[in-house]
Amino acid sequence: MYKPPKPKFTKQKAAFGSWESTITTDLMLNSSVGLGEISIFENEIYWVEMRANEGGRYVIVKKAADGQELDVIPSEFNARTRVHEYGGGSYLVTERGVFFTNFTDQDLYLIDATNVCIKITDQKDYRYADMVFDKYHDRLICVREDHSDKTCEPINTIVVIPLSDPDAEKVLVEGADFYSNPRLSHDGKNLCWISWFHPNMPWDDTNLTIANINSKGEIEKETLIAGGEDHEAICQPLWGPDDTLYFISDRNNWWNIYSVKDNSIECIVEREAEFAVPQWSFRECNYDFINNDSIIAVYRHQGSAYLATISTVGKTLETLSLPYTDIESVVYNQNRVCFLAASPTDFASIIEFDLEQQEANIIRKSNQLSLDQKYISIGESISFPVTDDKNAHAIFYRPQNRYFTGLDNEKPPLIVMSHGGPTGESHNGLKMVVQFFSSRGFAVLDVNYGGSSGYGREYRQRLNGNWGIVDVNDCSKAALYVAEKGWADKKRLAIRGGSAGGFTTLAALAFTDVFKAGASHYGVSDLESLAKETHKFESRYLDTLIGIYPQEKKLYKQRSPVNAVDKLSCPVIFFQGLEDKIVLPNQAEMMVKALKEKGIPVVYIAYEGEQHGFREAKNIKRTLEAELYFYSTIFDFECADEIEPVEFL
Repeated sequence: MYKPPKPKFTKQKAAFGSWESTITTDLMLNSSVGLGEISIFENEIYWVEMRANEGGRYVIVKKAADGQELDVIPSEFNARTRVHEYGGGSYLVTERGVFFTNFTDQDLYLIDATNVCIKITDQKDYRYADMVFDKYHDRLICVREDHSDKTCEPINTIVVIPLSDPDAEKVLVEGADFYSNPRLSHDGKNLCWISWFHPNMPWDDTNLTIANINSKGEIEKETLIAGGEDHEAICQPLWGPDDTLYFISDRNNWWNIYSVKDNSIECIVEREAEFAVPQWSFRECNYDFINNDSIIAVYRHQGSAYLATISTVGKTLETLSLPYTDIESVVYNQNRVCFLAASPTDFASIIEFDLEQQEANIIRKSNQLSLDQKYISIGESISFPVTDDKNAHAIFYRPQNRYFTGLDNEKPPLIVMSHGGPTGESHNGLKMVVQFFSSRGFAVLDVNYGGSSGYGREYRQRLNGNWGIVDVNDCSKAALYVAEKGWADKKRLAIRGGSAGGFTTLAALAFTDVFKAGASHYGVSDLESLAKETHKFESRYLDTLIGIYPQEKKLYKQRSPVNAVDKLSCPVIFFQGLEDKIVLPNQAEMMVKALKEKGIPVVYIAYEGEQHGFREAKNIKRTLEAELYFYSTIFDFECADEIEPVEFL
């Protein structure tokens, strides 16, 4: 039977930026949660959800053996630690029950086998993280941050908390400025840990130490295994099933996996790839053990992540064929591996993968939306020259919408994204912020400037002494590269970023003439203030990124955007949490005041109760919509969305 051809679908022509999109803030937030900290205990899978619709509360969730999904902690609790301010390692599942740190009071609690919540500690000036259970002495071993002496910086130690008498808490290991990853061997006879000293960050130089545990539970014979003066960043120590100690080090420029056998250190499998990420938070987990001879691990290469099995005997690596480009938080149990993963077209989800059957099962999605694939822009990995002999990297997203195309002879505005850290890395997984803008007609360029992780220690250290120079140069060169390719309008280039990315944003606006607008999300504007006022974890970070303060005070002044307002001539929008302890609100307020006095259009939106990164749904919604409205006024297009206007000061 003859079937007439379907009429050809013609996209509507409309100004870039003005396109109607189904990817709205309401849809994004109503069914969205943050996922992380996966663990498995006795066939039950646990994880943490950050729920924006519950005021940013962190909830421990478990999938029971019968498939039932349950919240572990009562509704009045928030499982989030403030150690290092960035937290992580907020809970631990044991045979005694689930231990967790509650955000409000930072005390430890236990959900016991009968589902009763018991308060373990009552120390208002202590914070706890990264717990392990010592069943041989019925106690917790964890990192503690002591804020009791207000005249000095907090004191970090490793402590033991006897469960029979929590008030008998005592320090087990002390002397370093920072500690992480206390890990007890399976036989309970040895404890290892990571430590480091100012001005290092945990991705600069760290130490791996091991000590014996005697019958009384005290440590003896501390031995430095790796680190010291060897200038390597060690992380994620784990005891193998036979109590062989493994760890990750970048001693060969790349974060590879090593083992300690007979006082000898050897690389399990050497690759120009990263098997770890910068340890901004506790309990990062990039590998686990299948058995004595096999490891399951995730590694990153050229902006994408891969899951692989590694033979510790044959020293071989086999990459699994999976559709994901972003993978983290890997744990193994009984022939199944669980991990958090995303792809360019799929939201981050907790995946359970059967190694024998080679089958994947989705345990929990971070977003229940089923997006029309014709709205999704697929990221393209690009490299571009930044000096005569060096390249940098980025992920480029073209405008994409099933119903719209741009006007004739019009090129799209470009948003350059400068990630935080500044050691962060932009991944090629589905990001709703990117799709929010690209589906409305923006081109988006997510830049992995020099200093980013994922490309080796040498690439990461390009920023040492050069923060505000290399990152600004790379973001600017990236924008111009895309414009010269004809992929974006050179006259409509914007830059946005949060925290350290906010600094890069403001510095690029102040010290180059490439961009015509910018959005700073809790960004740094005054390096001197940051050096004086930030929390302990990052209090000496700028020694490496800029120079030792106050000896290099001149550099701090020269590179601070707040001191270069006279060079800045384009509009800026600022977003700031008023409870931010990492980048204090005065960082934004100083800049806003200076721009207002100069007569440059500026918008300032501050949120009560928000900290470093916004967690409440209404504030996330307002931030995205306000930024879109801001761009519409600067780049002269009309928003298709109904948005509350922003007020220029």
